[in-house]
Amino acid sequence: MNLTSEEQAFLAGEYGPATRKAMQILCALGTIYAAESMVPVVSAQVAGVSYDNLGEAGLAFLDEMAAGGGKARIFATLNPAGMDVDNWQALGISPEFAANQARVIDAFTRMGFVAACSCTPYLLGNLPHYSEHLAWAESSAVCYANSVLGARTNREGGPSALAAALTGRTPAYGYHLESERHPSLTVTITVPLKGSADFSYLGVAIGRQMEALGTKPIPYLRGIPCASLEELKSFCASLATYGGAGLFHIEGITPEAALYSPPKEGLSITANDLKIAKDSLNLADPEEIDFVSLGCPHLSLAEIARLADLLEGRQVTKTFWITTSRPIKHLADRMGYTATIEASGALFAVDTCCVVAPIKDRFNALLTDSAKACYYAASKNRFKTRCQAFDHVVEEALR
Repeated sequence: MNLTSEEQAFLAGEYGPATRKAMQILCALGTIYAAESMVPVVSAQVAGVSYDNLGEAGLAFLDEMAAGGGKARIFATLNPAGMDVDNWQALGISPEFAANQARVIDAFTRMGFVAACSCTPYLLGNLPHYSEHLAWAESSAVCYANSVLGARTNREGGPSALAAALTGRTPAYGYHLESERHPSLTVTITVPLKGSADFSYLGVAIGRQMEALGTKPIPYLRGIPCASLEELKSFCASLATYGGAGLFHIEGITPEAALYSPPKEGLSITANDLKIAKDSLNLADPEEIDFVSLGCPHLSLAEIARLADLLEGRQVTKTFWITTSRPIKHLADRMGYTATIEASGALFAVDTCCVVAPIKDRFNALLTDSAKACYYAASKNRFKTRCQAFDHVVEEALR
């Protein structure tokens, strides 16, 4: 690889052992993908924050990097942790897990990472501009940054995103290159979509058809006249989970769609395709539900406001987690939404989510509006799942 003089100094250890290790990781990655050089990145978002995923081996690596003088050179945020840092007791997290999770957060903060633990960094200040280069790891955020914002990032692993944060560099390959961002599959949507759940089902339907092709096409979507921020973040999470996608284009909506003509190869998504996707996520009967969660990806302030309206003066009958980032929760506090929601018996689970929290064996069946949450509830925690529209989820939680 062609390294600048500063990058060579990183690799030579002139900036300390942690920066040297980081540059070694990036050079190895660049060699694997035949990158000719590094590219400067403006921000990082690091996954592998939950102690439930890291374990002692992962924590030892973080401690080594922090002890070796590692310092973030760019704005760097974290993915959800395994618990609400301030309110873990109310969520049933054990003191032993809490102590270990605190060690993880401490290692990151010693290296200068912003300890805003969220899968939606673009809602809390880590908001890149069009065409800027990033090193993000969370799959739904990668898809959102590439597609909705027009920024450029591959889906990094936890170590490579950490290494990019410590050096401000990442190898120039994949989605960092214009030549790798062209669409290769036209997807025509023939059914009207309404709400985040419909966009979640759409991601499942498209993702499964993409997987069946045996390739990783970049889809060019037609037939979607409009989409809100909340609908797009739901779609990104679903398509990334079920189709492994890191980039898509929607005609008339996403910023790069106008640069390309629709590819000749294509497929259509019908009402029946959406129904099949929905049915595949709804394997639990309503009476089996003992856990309800909204916020995968983390809820926006608008979604929390809607939730407060639906819950005002009412009582939930099941364990109900509201997952969001701490900055959004602070705004909800000031707007009075938090008090209304908590009066209903629902619990805010800030800094974490139902995907990465240590909740296996605690519940039997999850109700949510997120296909991604369903995927991990079934595969990781062995829960049965039920996936419904946002308002419907709330109504079922009240029964």
